[in-house]
Amino acid sequence: MTDYNQTFIDLGYIVASILFIIGIKMLGRPERARTGNLVSASGMLIAIVSVMFECCLSFEWVIVGLLIGSVIGAISARLVQMTAMPQMVAVLNGFGGIASLLVGWENYHSHPDSNLMIRIAVLLAVLIGGVAFSGSLVAYAKLAGRISGRPVIFARQQWINLGNLALIVVFGALLIYHPTGAFPYVIFVLIMCLAMTLGIFGVIPIGGADMPVVIALLNSYSGLAACAAGFIILNNVLIVAGSLVGASGLILTGIMCKAMNRSLGNVLFGGLGATAAGNAATVQGEPKPISPEDAYYILEAARSVVVVPGYGMAVAQAQHAVRELGEILENNGAEVRYAIHPVAGRMPGHMNVLLAEANVMYEQLAEMEDVNPIMETVDICIVIGANDVVNPSAREMESSPIYGMPIINADRAKTVMVLKRSMAAGFAGVDNPLFIGQNTRMLFGDAKATVQQLVTEFKES
Repeated sequence: MTDYNQTFIDLGYIVASILFIIGIKMLGRPERARTGNLVSASGMLIAIVSVMFECCLSFEWVIVGLLIGSVIGAISARLVQMTAMPQMVAVLNGFGGIASLLVGWENYHSHPDSNLMIRIAVLLAVLIGGVAFSGSLVAYAKLAGRISGRPVIFARQQWINLGNLALIVVFGALLIYHPTGAFPYVIFVLIMCLAMTLGIFGVIPIGGADMPVVIALLNSYSGLAACAAGFIILNNVLIVAGSLVGASGLILTGIMCKAMNRSLGNVLFGGLGATAAGNAATVQGEPKPISPEDAYYILEAARSVVVVPGYGMAVAQAQHAVRELGEILENNGAEVRYAIHPVAGRMPGHMNVLLAEANVMYEQLAEMEDVNPIMETVDICIVIGANDVVNPSAREMESSPIYGMPIINADRAKTVMVLKRSMAAGFAGVDNPLFIGQNTRMLFGDAKATVQQLVTEFKES
């Protein structure tokens, strides 16, 4: 390859890296997120083409791979419901992890006597990729309801995980210093198995309420594994892309932990939900149910309304009906805002994505820190399918497993209207005293059907 061609290939890598950074930056605002996604995808296409030219790959097979991947991606985008998006993200994280593991495996199989840096990169790709793959599959199973969302905890579980990690370190050191031969290959396979076991045992003790943190962390793992794979094949753009994903995932993990007022160690080893029933006091009292007709009269007189969406809104696919109700309330003279808790839903930004899909204006979205100081002046706070993020126990009950977690102070509004199917506890398994509060009215039923009934009441009047 001539220096002239190599210059153009390096330029392609630089352009791709810049587009990755610009795309991630644009994802920070809903109105630019779709464009940011396309910018990042364009960067990836440039990176793939540059790799093809550098490695002199056969265009036919690459095009076949692009077509197959595009078809799978297009079908998934069309068929996967928004409620299934968290588990879809978990699966994609897992695919990223297993891809990096396979790159490491192939390199060790073909070149077991590579230099020290490559051997270390292979070990990291296999370790992190294996943890990301198996951990993501467990996260998917929890989110999809294939297994219980509650923490699975057994005796000496943390010691088993520490022993597993210690074995990986010992075997890894042996493999780095003695890479060739039949016995080292057996050790390599054992490391892969131990890494996947560590991923499984690392995620099963984490409760469903902590899934936003887990998703962000697994996303970071898949990026770090890709970065290690970049060092294996000596590809700069893969190193850059993996570093960006790994760093952004770690930053997002920190934001999620801060939003829950918990450390990462507490999330990974605390098992929120495992002792919820035993530690939290049972809520005593009767709810005050109302009909959509009664709710209409309450809403018709409101001049300030705050909507708090939760996973129940996603399950009912009620975001479009909620947006329509919000527009009707605004036309009726009310100020409408949407209070978004950082860990509402099952993945970071879940509620933002749903509301953006329904074309809710970004300016109407309010963060928890902005809406809590003025909640006492709000006429009506409508809670749609949210539970743990509006639970006053986190603020008032020291025995509660979620005590200390910042919440949206919905109970301090003049009137609270909760749309919920039943009085069942949330994903953390903690009863919510908000539901029996003096100023709370319960609208039982499917959120979408209930909101549509409210819209009909307004239109008929």
